[in-house]
Amino acid sequence: MTFMPRFLVVTALVCAPFFAHAQDAKPTGTPPVAAQDKTLTVFAAASMKNALDEANAAYTAKTGVKVVSSYAASSALAKQLEQGAPADIFISADTDWMDYSAGKKTISDTSRVNLLGNKIVLIAPKDSKAANVTIGQGFDLVKLAGDGKIATGDVKAVPVGKYAKAALEKLGAWQAAEPKFAMAESVRAALALVARGEANLGIVYETDAKVEPGVKIIGTFPADSHPAIIYPVAATASAKPDATPYLAFLRSAAAKSIFEKYGFTFLIKPTS
Repeated sequence: MTFMPRFLVVTALVCAPFFAHAQDAKPTGTPPVAAQDKTLTVFAAASMKNALDEANAAYTAKTGVKVVSSYAASSALAKQLEQGAPADIFISADTDWMDYSAGKKTISDTSRVNLLGNKIVLIAPKDSKAANVTIGQGFDLVKLAGDGKIATGDVKAVPVGKYAKAALEKLGAWQAAEPKFAMAESVRAALALVARGEANLGIVYETDAKVEPGVKIIGTFPADSHPAIIYPVAATASAKPDATPYLAFLRSAAAKSIFEKYGFTFLIKPTS
């Protein structure tokens, strides 16, 4: 016969009612698991970061729904969606990559709307001697860059790079300037190259230049030199139901004021 030491018997007898009560008790003030899982995942173009972070904070304050944003080049995000990455919303910096996602059936076409507009600008490091230039037909970008590089997004895939190449081709400056380009994985990566002085010039969105104190705008590309810069937004094909009110918020007057503060153009009439 095996005997249990007395102190263990006492401990078991004292604790047994506590554990029994703990199993029956329900935590107070704790929402159900389903209510706790109020999180949306947004895949957004890198140039959206500052403005969208503020818009998301406003939405969370209003609704209690947490918004987690993943920022990268639109091309990279569209490919991630295609590979099954979980997200509820996609905001692209051009219509091409949203069209690509539509073709891959990774977004909900009926939820799609062209939300924002932007401009592309020529930037230099803040302490650069480069002066303001008028960007027009035949302007000498190579001379302006000197012996340094010109940073922008990859012209084959990243929207800002595609816009930049289109503009320079239209203005007759691409062929001579192409060898001087440093292609970055996103517009924010290109911005950083200029801010650090690793490139003498850069072509980025106006909104990016405005939030980076290490650069200055020295020229603005004519709107007719490149395709219109449009940011479409859509729910993904696998979006949670909470994506619908979030999209409604992005179309609201409150969101409009935030985006315009950062330099975006609001392309639609606010819904509320």
